[in-house]
Amino acid sequence: MKKLAAAVLLAATSTLSFAQTLVLKADRLIDVENGKLISNAVVVIEDDTIVAAGEARKVTFSKDSKIIELGDYTLLPGLMDMHVHLTSDATKHGYKRLADSLPRVTLTGVKHAEATLMAGFTTVRNVGAPGFADVALRDAINDGDITGPRMFVAGPSLGVTGGHCDNNLLPYEYHTVSEGVADGPWAVREKVRRNIKYGATVIKFCGTGGVLSKGTKVGVQQYTFEEMQALVDEAHMRGLTVATHAHGTDGIKTAIKAGVDSVEHVSLLDDEAIKLALKHGTYFSMDIYVTEYILSEGAKAGILEESLAKERIVGQRQRDNFAKAVKAGVKMVFGSDAGVYPHGDNGKQFARMVKFGMTPMQAIQASTINAATLLKQQEVLGSVSEGKKADIVGVKGNPLDDISLLENIGLVVKDGQVVKSLAM
Repeated sequence: MKKLAAAVLLAATSTLSFAQTLVLKADRLIDVENGKLISNAVVVIEDDTIVAAGEARKVTFSKDSKIIELGDYTLLPGLMDMHVHLTSDATKHGYKRLADSLPRVTLTGVKHAEATLMAGFTTVRNVGAPGFADVALRDAINDGDITGPRMFVAGPSLGVTGGHCDNNLLPYEYHTVSEGVADGPWAVREKVRRNIKYGATVIKFCGTGGVLSKGTKVGVQQYTFEEMQALVDEAHMRGLTVATHAHGTDGIKTAIKAGVDSVEHVSLLDDEAIKLALKHGTYFSMDIYVTEYILSEGAKAGILEESLAKERIVGQRQRDNFAKAVKAGVKMVFGSDAGVYPHGDNGKQFARMVKFGMTPMQAIQASTINAATLLKQQEVLGSVSEGKKADIVGVKGNPLDDISLLENIGLVVKDGQVVKSLAM
């Protein structure tokens, strides 16, 4: 028995001895938890974990470590986008999407997953995909079959009959109903249970009409308080967070009262909605860049004229309300709605967030520590801190001086592995 124990110890020691330490050296490191910039920074990584980070004079590492000298780079946590649709193609909207099968959109997601990771987004929350295609994508990434970000997935979005999350493009004789449609408190509970059964790790529902859906009005609430409350209760009981699509004022406020964790879009909020969000600690995820793509490229991508008209109404109001929410101190996360516009261009939203009221530090925090906290992953993700997952990105220059630099990420490390480096 002693010989066996010694053999096991020797094997473990041998494994450890061959695990090389990775050291990143850069002129700057953004400490998102404290809102500070650290100069002359060093980050030490072992396997998939950060073991030390800070000023070079305070950090030690073994002499046989692999060192990457980045020079005029800023290191920051891997970026996190809380509103993507990786299986959606930005060049195909409206009736164009009816031509793609479930296997086709899943394969499309493979390309989008890699583009998203290469853009510096090491974690995403996928808030809606047909046929649990996002679950398949996540599992393939986790198994190492394909390259992509860490994914928290919703599966099919829940919604009312004829609402934003239903398929309203075809006439009655086709009887097409989206798989997330459920009406009534017990029906929505069943849908939550089903989504969890098939791999969802977050629940998303449509609380109001939407811009891109045929026949819905953005300001009109979908789901009663009782339905929302049942849905949220079921998800929370099972340990999942809940996101709601809500443009309209009443739907925003009802969802907050029902206990959702985040509200998406939040275009037509009012002062009461802001007060409710502050009271309940609700996060807002406001996609304030996407309006530019919809209005400039949407028609040729197949977006209906009805939808373009709705976007012309809500786009600027959403941006104005973003500024109001930021000023009031509402908790904010980064959510781009990539899939409506091209994956990999997620970072273009940072400049809009700063233009409409955030400091560069706040915009970065929204896409890192705030997002991790919303996901209840703040102990393992969201900052470059000892003990956390080694998800790190680097950009040449200082994004606190020019936030648009985050549109061109030069270094991406996910789970301790360098997956992109323009500086090596």
